[in-house]
Order: sequence, then C-alpha cells, then structure tokens
Amino acid sequence: MPTVLNRRSILSALAAIGLTFGSAAAQTDAPVIAAAANLQFAVTEIAEAFTAETGLPLRLSFGSTGNLSRQIREGAPFELFLAADDSTPLALHRDGFTRDEGRVYAFGRIVLVAPIGSPLDPAQGLDGVRALLDAHALTRFAIANPDHAPFGIAARAALMSQGLWDDLQPFIVLGENVSQAAQFALSGNAEGGIIAYSLALAPEVAPRGTHALIPEDRHEPLRQRMTLLNGAGEVAEAFYAYMAAPAAREIMERYGFVLPAGE
Repeated sequence: MPTVLNRRSILSALAAIGLTFGSAAAQTDAPVIAAAANLQFAVTEIAEAFTAETGLPLRLSFGSTGNLSRQIREGAPFELFLAADDSTPLALHRDGFTRDEGRVYAFGRIVLVAPIGSPLDPAQGLDGVRALLDAHALTRFAIANPDHAPFGIAARAALMSQGLWDDLQPFIVLGENVSQAAQFALSGNAEGGIIAYSLALAPEVAPRGTHALIPEDRHEPLRQRMTLLNGAGEVAEAFYAYMAAPAAREIMERYGFVLPAGE
C-alpha cells in the first residue's frame, strides 16, 4: 500500500521524480481517476485543491461503481479507483487488476429526499413514504439501480426493512447511478427518492429539496474502498496519498462522510 504522505512530502516526492508542475507534459499525462457518483462534488473539490497545491492536473470520471468496474475489466485507462463499496475493489484485486487491496477511505450514508413542494416530508422518514402510498399520492420514487450501484443496493435494503420494496415497484424510477437518481428525485416529476447524503449536502443540490438521514441499521455499511490500478503513475499515487491529507479530510467531512479511525 502506498505510504500516506503529508503535503510537503507529496511535493518533495514529485519534485524528486522530475515532474514539472503545470507543464504541457503534465497536462497530457494527467491520470484518469475513476470515482463513484456519490463523490461527484467532494472529489471534484479535492482534486481542485490537489492541483492548486501541486500544479498537477487530474481527469475525473464519475459513474456507478459497477459500471466503472466493468470499464476497468474492459481495459479503461484509469489509474485510481474510488469505489462506493468495499467488495468491488477487492474483487478487482483478486482478479489481478489492482496493485493491492487499497484501503477504506470513507463510510457513506443515504438520505430520504424530496423536492421543494413535494407532499413527501423526509422528516417523517420512510413512514412518510408509506403514508403517501396508502393515500395513493405517490407517482414516482427514485433510487440508483441496485444492479450496479451500491447506493441503490442500500436504498433497496432500507425499503425492504420497512416492507416498502414490493409495494413501491410500480413507482420506482432507476438512475444509472446515484447522481442521476438525485436528478430524478429532485426534478419535480417525482415525490422524492433515496440518494447519497454527500449529494444532498452539495451546494448545487441542497436548495432543490429537503432531506433526512436514513438510520444506518436499515442497510449494510457503505464502506468505500479505493485502490491503485496496475500501471498507476506517480501522480495517481500522490492523489491516493492526498486523500488522507487534512484538506481532503475536511472536504470529505463537510460532505457528510464518516472517515475511518486512524486515517
């Protein structure tokens, strides 16, 4: 596992290998970081902070963890994978696609969300969803596709824990990933949905609706693991390390992530 570096050692290490900050070569060789959709806003900020400190650009590719994993298996030129679960990176490692098992970098949460003006009140929790169902006042309810999105799996588990899953089937709208599910849930064409807490907190999203956390015991923990892929270069290694730096931790916590103890 790459050593966790502080800012000074990151810069020293990069200088030692001869990388020129902000050069045309660095732009051309910017590594592609594959990140789960719930990281869309948090990792964009972290990448901007990383580039501001080091002068080194990154390219970000967001999607569902399952789809990103499929792309990796098909040869996508990613250098670092930040997943929304624990098992997918471990499976990639077992199959020889990653340098090592990587590490858990955060725990995600899910929220019940509703657009402004919706009859659904997230403060009532999933009981509010049941009330709308019983009143025949629910037309659409958005979640990420549980076939390949960990946050969709968590949403399904939460709904099943309340006996809602089967009854909701005619009204479920599936997002390709949790970011798309958030768009559907807050579009005004749905009464609400279940999305990532990190997206609900984003300044670009928060004004569009209200949200409430779903208790953690309603689903399996969303342990999010990241790992360097085979062939990852020094810049990707540096960003892997930067994810444990104070600036990155502050951003992750601001977006509602729980960080592992000792990181």
